Amino acid sequence: MVIIDSRSSTPIYEQIIIGIKELILKNVIKAGDKLPSVRELAIILTINPNTVSKAYIELEKQNVVETIKGKGTFVSGNYRKVVSEEKVSKLILDFKRLILEANYLGLEENDLILLLDEGFKEIRGGI
Repeated sequence: MVIIDSRSSTPIYEQIIIGIKELILKNVIKAGDKLPSVRELAIILTINPNTVSKAYIELEKQNVVETIKGKGTFVSGNYRKVVSEEKVSKLILDFKRLILEANYLGLEENDLILLLDEGFKEIRGGI
């Protein structure tokens, strides 16, 4: 399901969020599918349940999932992409850091465009 890299500088709850969003984009899980409970996912990933809970709460705020009391957490069918200025600003900063690092590695603009294209294809399941 979701893969956690304990050596990553990205917080574990954010890795869970990214992992679940990736699974949705790749159609591995679809609208209406039930996610593992907080406790189940914590056991699977061998992490603290509070970390999973934090990720689920954030996913719910983003309307990616919905929790139904007594039934569980499900992939939302009403997800609408919302452009957040804060998130776009963070994304721009992340891109600048990647471009800087790529330059130090000797990669050119066309190399980055190819890598970006490959990333989109992978996330969309090769489409």
